[in-house]
Amino acid sequence: MKKLLLSIFGLFLTTVAFAQMDGNYNYSIGLRGYSSLQLPKILNQTNANDYIDAYANGLLIKFNDNQLSYRISGNYLRKDISFANQCETCETANGKVTDYSFKIGFEKNINYARVQPYFGADLGFRSNNFTGEIQNANPLTVRTPYTLDTDKNGFVIAPLIGLKFNPVKQVSIFAETSMDFFYSYERQETIQHDPANTRTFAKYNKWEFLLNPVSVGIQIHLVSKD
Repeated sequence: MKKLLLSIFGLFLTTVAFAQMDGNYNYSIGLRGYSSLQLPKILNQTNANDYIDAYANGLLIKFNDNQLSYRISGNYLRKDISFANQCETCETANGKVTDYSFKIGFEKNINYARVQPYFGADLGFRSNNFTGEIQNANPLTVRTPYTLDTDKNGFVIAPLIGLKFNPVKQVSIFAETSMDFFYSYERQETIQHDPANTRTFAKYNKWEFLLNPVSVGIQIHLVSKD
C-alpha cells in the first residue's frame, strides 16, 4: 500500500512538473489560425450582427511572469463583402472592408495544468474602412447609385476568457472568446453617380459592442528560465 501511494505521489509530482510550461519560459509568440468575429457596422447594414470567418489574421507576443502574462497583439483583415443596406429590398452594397487593430493587455492563468483556463483584457486602437458601391435592390426605385467611402477609428477595450492546451512544454494551442467595446470617430463620404458627381460628408461618434465568439491559434514558448 505504501509503495502504491508513493508511486501515485511521484506520478503527481511528475505531472505537475511537466505542467509548469508557461511559467518556465520568458516569451511566447502566437498565430491566430482562425477567428469568428463581428465587424463594425457599415451605414445601416441589415446583417451587422452576423459573424465572418478570418484565417491567419493575427499575431501575438507574450511576456510571461509565472501565471500572469503581458500581451501585445495585432490583427488584420481585408475582405470582399456584400450586404443589404437600409432594408433587405432597399439597397445592396458591394465592396472591400479593411479592419485592423493593435492592443496591449494581460492574461491570468487559473492553474499550471496541461489544460489551462485563463482570463484577461486588452486595450488598444482599431481602424475599419469600407470602400464600395451602393446600388438599388428595388427595380421600382429611381435613386441614383453611389460610391461610399467610410472610415472608423477609435479605441477598444476587450475583456476575454480562454483555454490553453499544452501537448508539449514548448507549445500551446489556445481558444478564446472576447468582446470589443469600440468607441470610434466615423467619417462617411458618398459620391452620387450623377452628372455633377455630388459629394456628401457625414461625421459621427459612437459606441459599438462587437462579439468575437472564438479565436483559435498556436503559441510557441521561448527562452527557458532554467
